[in-house]
Amino acid sequence: MNPNDQELTTSVTEQAASWFVANDDAPLDEQHAKALAAWLRQSPRHVEEFLGVSAIARDLRSACSAAEFSAESLLARSRAEDESSVVPLRSRFSAALGDNPLRRWQTVGLSLAAALGIVTLGVVWLLRPAAPVSSPAVVNMLHFETRHGELQNHKLEDGSVLRLSSDTAVTIRYSKTERLVSLTSGEAEFEVVHAVDRPFRVQAGPAMIVDLGTRFDVRLEDKSTVVTVVEGRVAVGHSPAASAGSASPNAARATDMVYLGTDQQLRVTENEWPATPSSVDARRTTAWLHRQIVFDREPLDRVAGEFNRYVSKPIEISSPELRTLQISGVFSIDNSAAFIAFLRSLDGVQVDVTDERVVVSRK
Repeated sequence: MNPNDQELTTSVTEQAASWFVANDDAPLDEQHAKALAAWLRQSPRHVEEFLGVSAIARDLRSACSAAEFSAESLLARSRAEDESSVVPLRSRFSAALGDNPLRRWQTVGLSLAAALGIVTLGVVWLLRPAAPVSSPAVVNMLHFETRHGELQNHKLEDGSVLRLSSDTAVTIRYSKTERLVSLTSGEAEFEVVHAVDRPFRVQAGPAMIVDLGTRFDVRLEDKSTVVTVVEGRVAVGHSPAASAGSASPNAARATDMVYLGTDQQLRVTENEWPATPSSVDARRTTAWLHRQIVFDREPLDRVAGEFNRYVSKPIEISSPELRTLQISGVFSIDNSAAFIAFLRSLDGVQVDVTDERVVVSRK
């Protein structure tokens, strides 16, 4: 397995274990339950990993309930046996579990065994203070969502800044070794404080974005992800989850990375990889940060679609020939009345405002 694939697979497994532990300690509140559901919907691999962790935890509980693995028995052996006893103890666990077909879960299973035996290990450490005991990694989970038309800014614990556009949802998993963001809807800009030993990655639809000291924008569209670099550089790869369900011959190259610099943009789709970057004006792409929409000879249909991401009363273009009408301008997302006045100033264009929508048609 390619090292990049291995890293991403390990990351998904760690996420599954973290979600299982959080759910096993106590029922999740509404916010975290929604975040877990969103994470599971991202990929069949997420469901597979979560069910695998659950199965291993069930088997370990069964094994550890045996008298051979009681706290008293383990303590007695820890005092009587030397370091070589670690190997037979592991083999006895294997025998108790039987011939488990989920061999690739061995590492996760041993980690969960350690979690289930934490009280025992604590007592052993007190009795044998010279033995090194590693502390578990601390994982913080955060979830943010914006309503229709709402924008949010969040400063994260490492100093990075997260800016969310309308109808956006993200889940953030912070540990000592990584920072992983899952964007499940909408658009977000990331201003990242770079750390070589603690990579910052964003999983968004078919794309995986790796920060290289950057300020970048990620937007989810229908079956694609658009990545725009405002400052610095990012590496973009095809998500293993997207590649797993793809029949495209290009899926075999999913681990190739495409590097983007300032004012470059990349569109990643499920069935096409690698993708080719294009040059853009990143300030225009991220005008939403200033509550603006900026267009230069863009079709009216696209402009109306952008407005509809923020306004409460959607704009509907009823005349097909108007959808390709090219317009330019700078518009405020908070001032739809000014945009309507602009449309009415165009030759041959009629605008009717109802209680439910704005209808644009040919006169």
